[in-house]
Amino acid sequence: MDTLSYVAQSAFPMTWLLVAVVGALIRTRRSTSRAQALETWQRWWAAVALGCGSLWMTISFLAIPDTMATAIGFARTPFEFEIAFANLGLAVMGLRAASPAASPRERLTIGLAAGMFLWGAIAGHLYQWFAHGDHAPGNTGGVLAYDLLIPAVVIILARRSGRLTAATNPVTAAVPLGA
Repeated sequence: MDTLSYVAQSAFPMTWLLVAVVGALIRTRRSTSRAQALETWQRWWAAVALGCGSLWMTISFLAIPDTMATAIGFARTPFEFEIAFANLGLAVMGLRAASPAASPRERLTIGLAAGMFLWGAIAGHLYQWFAHGDHAPGNTGGVLAYDLLIPAVVIILARRSGRLTAATNPVTAAVPLGA
């Protein structure tokens, strides 16, 4: 595999993060309040980075499992089918977190659930990298940043939103986020 192809394949997961950031930046240019801007960031990150990114992975693992196995550096196994449906669960959670009805606590829970899967995947990628020298584009590079940042940003935004909500609404302050 040539260097340009490797870099393109390795960096592709970052596309979803970039689209979420650009979308949120464009939409928050006219935000009238910090709460409104924070809500916009949460919705873009949840819908695009977590929701669409995971839906893309679902479709990829179902439609082109051999290509996905090769991209990760594995031989084809039933693993691709299982990962497809784990990603479908993440996509559903991401789209739910993007709902205007989603509370900061719900978004925090979704971020933690996504973290359990994606941070576990990081551990697996790192193990394959260091124990077996797996430098396939789907095992190192962009996928590591994607798996780290998606849940971390969802959690951070949800915590900030919970604190902001508690500070501006005394009724919700009685049950602080994280309690």
